[in-house]
Amino acid sequence: EYIPAECAWNPIEAPGYMYINCLWVSGSMKGHGYSSELLNYCIEDARQKGYKGLCILSSKGRKKEFLSDYKYLTHKGFKIADESDNGIILMYLPFTEGNSPQFKECAKHPHINEQGFVLYYTDQCPFTDYWVPRIEEVAKEYNIPLKTIHITTREQAQNLPTPVSTYALFKDGEFLTQGILNEKKFLKYAGIDM
Repeated sequence: EYIPAECAWNPIEAPGYMYINCLWVSGSMKGHGYSSELLNYCIEDARQKGYKGLCILSSKGRKKEFLSDYKYLTHKGFKIADESDNGIILMYLPFTEGNSPQFKECAKHPHINEQGFVLYYTDQCPFTDYWVPRIEEVAKEYNIPLKTIHITTREQAQNLPTPVSTYALFKDGEFLTQGILNEKKFLKYAGIDM
């Protein structure tokens, strides 16, 4: 999934770039070169349309859920454009010389001024539609303070206090994860063993 970066549902500044929202190959399909084929198609399409390059979210070190693999992207020629305090990086593959993409200031230092759990999410991933209501139910059942904020516009997404808009969980103001949680994982963050 890719779109012009100006239309991306993420707080990035990347005029003239194409943004890859999701580059994913199912586990059973890995090892057949499909991700390279998909990426090459995107590169060729962006070049033909006159874009300056591509950008995508990733993370260094241990791979984080729902983010593209740093080692793979580096192998394909991507470079780090910007990095947030929570270790999420914006990578880019430039086609021309010029300014590199960057995070908006609101996303560089993921922090909010709210206590308890706060979850920002969009409908970009079908898993949020399935898991967010379950997290709300288990929070209610265990009396865990949880505020869910459903992001429904691009403008909201582009001004979030986190680089990832699909799913971003905070606790007492601090960013916890962009990985979509099931009930058991959420309760673990809350300090409750099932």
